[in-house]
Amino acid sequence: MGNMVRSTGPALIAILIISTTFLKVLWTAKRRRFDGYPSNQAEYPATPSRPGHGRRATVISVSGDMFLVNGLPSYKGRTWQGRSIEGLLLNARLVQGIFDDLNPGTRGFWSYPDTGKWDPERNTREFIRAMPEWRDHGLLSFTLNLQGGMPKPFTETVQPWHNSALTESGELRPEYMTRLENILDRADELGMAVILGVYYFGQDHRLRDEKAVKQGLDNAVDWILDGGWNNVLIEINNECDVHYTLPILQPRQVDELIIRAQNRRRGLRRLLVGTSYGGGQVPRPNVAEASDFLLLHGNGVDDPDRIAEMVRDARKVRGYTEKPVMFNEDDHYGFDKPGNNMASAVAEYAGWGYYDQGEGNYRDGFQSPPVNWGLSSERKRAFFNAVREITGGKT
Repeated sequence: MGNMVRSTGPALIAILIISTTFLKVLWTAKRRRFDGYPSNQAEYPATPSRPGHGRRATVISVSGDMFLVNGLPSYKGRTWQGRSIEGLLLNARLVQGIFDDLNPGTRGFWSYPDTGKWDPERNTREFIRAMPEWRDHGLLSFTLNLQGGMPKPFTETVQPWHNSALTESGELRPEYMTRLENILDRADELGMAVILGVYYFGQDHRLRDEKAVKQGLDNAVDWILDGGWNNVLIEINNECDVHYTLPILQPRQVDELIIRAQNRRRGLRRLLVGTSYGGGQVPRPNVAEASDFLLLHGNGVDDPDRIAEMVRDARKVRGYTEKPVMFNEDDHYGFDKPGNNMASAVAEYAGWGYYDQGEGNYRDGFQSPPVNWGLSSERKRAFFNAVREITGGKT
């Protein structure tokens, strides 16, 4: 018996070592697959939302440099021009989905041609009505903002209209949040990711001070967490390096807000968070390190080769670790040409976002109200047809 123990002892030890190593490999792979959430929140299920809303259907997470939808890479198995697009998010800048104007002196700027009046509820209803068509073309994501975006071209520094879901103290305006809730619910049903900006440089002055900015961010993040949505990515502010009044919203300190938002949780759940820079810029080291994903803008970048270079440069920034990179704003088109900004981004394994300002004529563009959210212009149709070509449409 003693001889048997002595002879089998090394074999038993070897089996134990192999088994332990195998389990470690499995656990590491599982953690990597879902590393967009805290590592011990491996596969978080769709969660209950507010009473009466049932369970959420869509979970967006990240694994390395890929976005996952319900645990699988976006556009799973899809290639375009010999390149994989698995894990990318093709998207559009549609920031005026909950737009309103609280300034009576400018509210008339946005009147619908058929009624002669502005109607924020109509705007959101028509947005929601258009969403299935976007999704059918293969669009998986879009950007909204609690303070919208520049509704008239070339008014970056003077924006008298008052469009903010946040009060001066950082409280949430219920009418805005009801409209947002309806959009998020539909996006969840359609399997779409919403990039939700909190602050915009044309309206950030509506909050009185840094304390209010922090309170507003906390309230917005908590509202999403309490609503149970798992398909929302937070963009702290649109183009943090442009025209912000308070230092906390500027490049040197905005990473504090990224980390602040990441640290707000419900159990093990937290949101994925980043911010963006102006056209042609790449994130600074503090943002590259803190963010869950990197957002680039292609405005003003006329050379598609520079788009590719921006992606490569972003991945070289000190503090960068493997994470998704995507453009969520670019006002360059030419989708029928072999060299265009969207194609260059995709070739470098980065998502790309369509920005079309429009003219407020209820036909062109997606940013100057009143917006026609359908494919109502040649340019819009060209973009969505290009998305369908790249992605194969809804799968």
